[in-house]
Amino acid sequence: MPKNLTLRRARADDLSAIINMLADDALGASREVVADLVHGDYVEAFAAIDTDPNQYLAVAEDGEGIVGCLQLSFIPGLSRRGMWRGQIESVRIHSRARGEGYGQVLFEWAIEQCRRKGCGLVQLTTDKSRPDALRFYERLGFVPSYEGMKLGL
Repeated sequence: MPKNLTLRRARADDLSAIINMLADDALGASREVVADLVHGDYVEAFAAIDTDPNQYLAVAEDGEGIVGCLQLSFIPGLSRRGMWRGQIESVRIHSRARGEGYGQVLFEWAIEQCRRKGCGLVQLTTDKSRPDALRFYERLGFVPSYEGMKLGL
């Protein structure tokens, strides 16, 4: 584990740091709102995540502040004999900390949380415009086993 790294549940006062990480690339910059005052939509979303027992918004901190985040969702299902799935989303590592092993630690932690919950698999989506992220996920053992699709509403 990288030195001085702590993983914990995100708090409302972490929102600004999380949003800044989400916006810290070309794709995120086009869809996130970075401002001195956190937009109300983020506050509402955080409250919904924070009160849902099947959601966990995690942050990773080092001695200098928040260096990573991800959202872990536990999804019950009927297929595969009622198997639970873990869904990992909104993964970001602060630009100052990329390449230091923080992402791997975050994923190992998230996968272990899924095991503890009794999930039979862990899944994620990644944008096709992020080839480095795809290579990272494949190094962790994730397999591009299906084609995902979206419909904007």
